Amino acid sequence: MVMRLSEKNYFEDIDVGFAYDTPAITIGEHHVLSFAGLTGDFTQVHVDEEFAKEMGFRGRLAHGLLGLSLIDALKNRCLVSFHVVAALNWNWRFAGPLFIGDQLKAQLQITDKRLTSKGNRGIITLDIRATNQHSEVVQQGTNQIMVLCRPQS
Repeated sequence: MVMRLSEKNYFEDIDVGFAYDTPAITIGEHHVLSFAGLTGDFTQVHVDEEFAKEMGFRGRLAHGLLGLSLIDALKNRCLVSFHVVAALNWNWRFAGPLFIGDQLKAQLQITDKRLTSKGNRGIITLDIRATNQHSEVVQQGTNQIMVLCRPQS
């Protein structure tokens, strides 16, 4: 089968080795403050510019989990999409700082696929490498998702 752009792909359409990029998003002040308010994480390095600089950073950091959340959202807005049943797990590493003003995007590659025991769904593994505007890796890891198989006619 051939992976389709701009349409949801079934398990049978998915090719191991297929790679693609997400769109990009610029991390804004509003992202960080909204995430802090939503989660209650007002750690100084996220909300206090002077404190962040005293800690040796060039400015305030975005929350690592904010970055992961945005990567997941970017992944779901790609031209490549799937008939997703559920996200199963993340194996994730925060590889570098993510600052307010950074542009975040990700490169994804399908590295594995297998049918579930029932045979009407499959599990795919995505290798994800998130970078900033300088092509520096800021987060990376894998995500497994369950996708539907093509309905039997």
